[in-house]
Amino acid sequence: MTARDPDVGAELVARLVAAQFPQWSDLPVTPVVRGGWNNKTFHLGSEMLVRLPRARHYVAQVEKEQIWLPRLAPCLPLPIPAPLAMGEPGESYPWRWSVFRWIPGEAATHATIADEREFAAELAGFLSALHLIETDGGPPPGAHNFFRGGSLATYDDQTRQALAALREPFDRKVVKAIWDEALATEWTRSPVWVHGDFAAGNLLISGGRLSAVIDFGTLGIGDPACDLAIAWTTLGDTGRDVFRSALPLDPATWARGRGWTAWKALILLTRLVDGNPRDVRSAGRVLAEVVADHRRAAAA
Repeated sequence: MTARDPDVGAELVARLVAAQFPQWSDLPVTPVVRGGWNNKTFHLGSEMLVRLPRARHYVAQVEKEQIWLPRLAPCLPLPIPAPLAMGEPGESYPWRWSVFRWIPGEAATHATIADEREFAAELAGFLSALHLIETDGGPPPGAHNFFRGGSLATYDDQTRQALAALREPFDRKVVKAIWDEALATEWTRSPVWVHGDFAAGNLLISGGRLSAVIDFGTLGIGDPACDLAIAWTTLGDTGRDVFRSALPLDPATWARGRGWTAWKALILLTRLVDGNPRDVRSAGRVLAEVVADHRRAAAA
C-alpha cells in the first residue's frame, strides 16, 4: 500500500464506514468525479464525503484538517470543509482518513465564473480574511504541506534543473530572472495562514460566484506568496489587476508569487514530476502568463 494510488474503491470505503461509523452504514458510497489528486474521494450518501490519502506523504494532512478547519471556519467569509469524523486504519487500508460534510458547487472555470472582476475580488476577500486569523500554534511550513508558506530556496535545485531542460518558445534567461528575483526577497512580517493550494479545482462556484473553498491539505502558516498563483493560473489581466489591488501585499511578495507559479509550471512542463494531467496541459500557458506579467512589472 505504498504506491501513489492504493487500490481503494467504493466497496472498501463502505466496509471502513460500516466498521467504524455504523450509524452511516446504510448510506451509499460512490466515487466523486474529479475527486482530487492527493486523496481518493467518495460521496457518503448525499450530504457527506469520505477522503482517503493516496500515499503516505499526504497522511499528516488528515489530522491537521480535523484540528484546524473548525477553528478557521467561523472567521472566514465563505464555507470551508467541515470535518465530521476521522477514521482509523482498517480493512487493509493503512492510514487515517476523514469524513466531511459535502459542499455543493462546481469547480471554478471560465465557463462557471460569471464575472471575473467580481470573482477576483471575492478571492482577495477570502485571502484577506484568512490572513487576519490568529496563527498561534499553527503548523509552520514543512513536509506536511510541501513547504507552502516557506522559502522558495527549498525548490531551488529542482527549479534550476527544470530551467536547464526548458525549451523554446520560452526565453530561459527571462524565466531564470523571475526565479532569481523571487529568491532575492523573503517574508519579514509575522506569519499568516496560507491555504497552500489555492487553485481553481479547490474553488467552488454556485450561480456564477465563488461559493466555497475546499481541500486544505496544504494548510499552514508563513509567507502568503504561495497563494497568489491563482492570479496567473486562472485569472486574466483584468481579474489579476483587481486581485492585486484588493490585497495589501508589497511588490516583493508578488515577485515571490510569480516564483512559486513559475516553479510549479516548470517542473510540470519539463516532466520533472508527475502531476494532474489538466495541470500538465496548462503549464505552458501559465508560464507564459508569468513571463508576460514579469515584463509588465519590470517596465512599470
